[in-house]
Amino acid sequence: MQTTNDAINLALSKAIVDQAPDAIIFADPSGKIIIWNSGAERIFGHKAADVMGGPLDIIIPEQLSQGHHNGFNHAMSSGEMKYADKVLTTRSMHKDGTRIYVDMSFGFVRDEAGKILGALAIARDITERQANDRAQRLRIAELEKALQEKSGTDGK
Repeated sequence: MQTTNDAINLALSKAIVDQAPDAIIFADPSGKIIIWNSGAERIFGHKAADVMGGPLDIIIPEQLSQGHHNGFNHAMSSGEMKYADKVLTTRSMHKDGTRIYVDMSFGFVRDEAGKILGALAIARDITERQANDRAQRLRIAELEKALQEKSGTDGK
């Protein structure tokens, strides 16, 4: 009976990961991609079959690459993760070369003995939200400038 429940739970866990709308990515301690779900395929444009066993570099902009490697290696060797239990808004790369904004959260995956098996990242594409926020900030700045000019408080 326990084996049947274990199999059901495993199948359910796999289905949840596979079908989650957010990207779910798991990399082993060397940084090789082991899990890349359909959300990751949609957000980053790479098919799982094309990235499995490869490096995370495919989604990291070049200017952030060194910082990522330093942070990942430090986390794997020390067991401490700078952004654990936080959501980090950062830039990332789509397969077509466009840069996107993502909210990412990170954590370790450990075995029963506490040994680190790798790192988990969950990402959500927020590119559209970032663009809307930027447009809104620009519009507010334009309105404030127009108001200052109209009221004669523009410092002239």
